[in-house]
Amino acid sequence: MTSDVQRTRRTVAKTGAAIAGLGTTAGCLGDSVSSDDESEYAVSMEPVGSVEFDAVPETWLAYTGDYADMGVALGQSDGLVGIGLQRRYGAHHYEELPGITVEADELTELWDGGTDKEVFYELESDVHVVDPNFMVNRLEWSRDDVDEIAETIGPFVGNTIFSASYDWHDYTRYSLYEAFEKIAEVFQERERYEAFANLHDDVLTNVRSRLPDERPEVAVLVPKSAEPEAFYPYTIDEGTQSKHWNDLRVEGAFAANGVADAQATGGTIDYEALLEIDPDVIAIRQQGAVTESEFEQGLVSFMREHDVASELRAVRNDRVIYGGMTYQGPIIHLFQLERAAQGLYPNEFDDEELFDRGRVADIVTGEY
Repeated sequence: MTSDVQRTRRTVAKTGAAIAGLGTTAGCLGDSVSSDDESEYAVSMEPVGSVEFDAVPETWLAYTGDYADMGVALGQSDGLVGIGLQRRYGAHHYEELPGITVEADELTELWDGGTDKEVFYELESDVHVVDPNFMVNRLEWSRDDVDEIAETIGPFVGNTIFSASYDWHDYTRYSLYEAFEKIAEVFQERERYEAFANLHDDVLTNVRSRLPDERPEVAVLVPKSAEPEAFYPYTIDEGTQSKHWNDLRVEGAFAANGVADAQATGGTIDYEALLEIDPDVIAIRQQGAVTESEFEQGLVSFMREHDVASELRAVRNDRVIYGGMTYQGPIIHLFQLERAAQGLYPNEFDDEELFDRGRVADIVTGEY
């Protein structure tokens, strides 16, 4: 397969190769484009292929919070102009980082019962950090829509990494740090990426050295309502939404019992079906800032008083824990890993901070 090459809209000629044809069969990349102009560079990332830039993008949008978090980690928060859904972006975590602030509610929200091309024209981003196949398969854009925006406004660079359950994603799926490295190339921030990679390795080495031999079976659930009678089940898979659970080496309760991921099926599971599985731990995924007291006084208290939920082993043994948010980049992952470790193994980690907030902030601000 020959590589597709796109150029940013700042290129005078405004050239751009069509993304059409990548679809679900895209899977091979060409070599990076070389140029005699040292200011030009290219980034290769599936499913798009090679994208050529004549300058570092100044403005950008991300549809999912994982890529928004990557850009912030790379010191690019000032250029972030849009996000798919504000409440699914864990920007509240930055409040714990000295000198780092991102107001998610000030970003243009791309989803409004759908995602119209016009919002892309209004924002005029230099680069769209989102998988074009996500736009087609999840947001019901046409290939022509994607090509139009890529050619007239700015290229797409991204890969749907958060879930491994989509059957249309039959090309390379990157790990969190593999994708992060690609986005670092887009913004020419290799040193910041390496600083985060080193920090991540240090934190993971420390945490894993202290894990007990126990490998609890964990069921990850998203409540269907505030006082739920049913939940959306999520498998612990290779997607980055599961990274903190995989880092903690837990077992997934649903895959082992033939329950499909809700992102693929939209299906739900009720307490009776959960009782048949009866996992060691129930991890409740919720969007937005959720304090421990809010979590305990809300959902956990409701389950303890529920006729069927109260029979679950995890409820009886006080093993219902906060499960984090769906989208995690390198910063949000550190917070979610820490809270998951504290919830799973309170005797070992208790309320201990497992990473240095100041060190994270220094990398973001470039003072490392």
